[in-house]
Amino acid sequence: MDLAEIDRIKAAQESNAEFAAKVLTTKELADFQKLPETGHRRYEYLAGRFSAKESYSKAYGSGLGKVALHDVEILNDPDTGRPIITKHPFDGQALISISHVTNLVMTQVILQK
Repeated sequence: MDLAEIDRIKAAQESNAEFAAKVLTTKELADFQKLPETGHRRYEYLAGRFSAKESYSKAYGSGLGKVALHDVEILNDPDTGRPIITKHPFDGQALISISHVTNLVMTQVILQK
C-alpha cells in the first residue's frame, strides 16, 4: 500500500520535464500525454502510477531499489477502464487498486501465486 500527495508529484513534473518519462513506461507515457496539459487529471494519473509502482515494490518485498519504475506497467482495461498491471517481474498474478481524493492518491497491490 502507498499514499502519495498529488501536488508533490505535480511539483516534481513541473521542475523536471523528464520526470514523467522516468516514472512511466512508453505505453503509460502515451496515455499520460493524451490527457489535457491543464487540469488535475494529468497529475492524478502520474501520481497514481508512481504510487502504484511504489506499492508494487513493497508487495514484492524489495522496494524501488530492486524493482525499477519501468519494470512495472499499469494500463487501463479497454472495456472497464480499471487499472491492470500488464508487466511486472513477479511470477504470479498482480492485483491493483488506485483511489484518488482531492490531493491524495492511495494504491494497493496484492501479489498472488
